[in-house]
Amino acid sequence: MTAVTVSPKFQVVIPKEIRESMKIKSGQKIQMIRYGDRIELIPIKPMKELRGLLKGIDTEVPRDVDRL
Repeated sequence: MTAVTVSPKFQVVIPKEIRESMKIKSGQKIQMIRYGDRIELIPIKPMKELRGLLKGIDTEVPRDVDRL
């Protein structure tokens, strides 16, 4: 776990090892969520990057006999 400091302007720097492992680029948008007593930062990925994400998933849904 890495600690960061909040600047007088309430800014924080994401540590290099985390930026690299999460492939965060300069100018990329990040969603900030309050979850209980913590803050979570979630990188927003462009739609092009999400293409093919669900390729090969099983789309068969078991149905009740009376629901055909």
